Amino acid sequence: MSRCLPVLLLLVLACLAWLGSALPVDSLAELKKVQTTLEELKAERRGETASLLTLLAFMSIRVNFAFAASLGGNGLVKAGFESKNLIYTEVLTNVGGAYNAETGEFTAPVRGVYYIRFTANAPTNFLMSAVLYKNNAVQLIVHEQPSGEGSDTASNGAALLLERGDKLKLMLWPNTQIWDNNNHHSTFSGFLVYRILLVLLQVSLLILLPSPTETDFSSLLLFPM
Repeated sequence: MSRCLPVLLLLVLACLAWLGSALPVDSLAELKKVQTTLEELKAERRGETASLLTLLAFMSIRVNFAFAASLGGNGLVKAGFESKNLIYTEVLTNVGGAYNAETGEFTAPVRGVYYIRFTANAPTNFLMSAVLYKNNAVQLIVHEQPSGEGSDTASNGAALLLERGDKLKLMLWPNTQIWDNNNHHSTFSGFLVYRILLVLLQVSLLILLPSPTETDFSSLLLFPM
């Protein structure tokens, strides 16, 4: 229902009220009809807003997903002439259960923007790498050339728009290595920043409501007004 219609009806109502007692009986009847229609529109609008708030609250019950995992173990992982999957077996956090410690993959449970980050550590006497793939397409990489004695640590991260079912994993490129131990130097982590559908619902609420004071839904907003 257009938001302009209630405004026009209010203008008509004001004009008719201004005419006062000069109105004939038929005009008074029409005035009552306009007033009734206006009240019905207000009730309909309140119902639509309540339905959207209910839907938004329902969908907000479980929209949090976060994970963090480490390669673990105590030693090097090396790749030969082919790339090698990295499986982060030491799970530190897995809210929502979207990370699979057996495959090393994170599967996006909902469409949204996720922040993904990973770190890599290895001795400096050999090439080091860690490559983030989304559905077998390279997204991010860390890479270090040999630099003598000691060890190197590198990291990378980005906000990624993921569709439901998109898979993220890390791999070693050929002839490179990575290292970890129980102190968790080499990690893979991420979390849901916001869910796209909820943002669209929030925009719909802002269109329906002329001001945030008409209905208190501020606690449900992803971005406070």
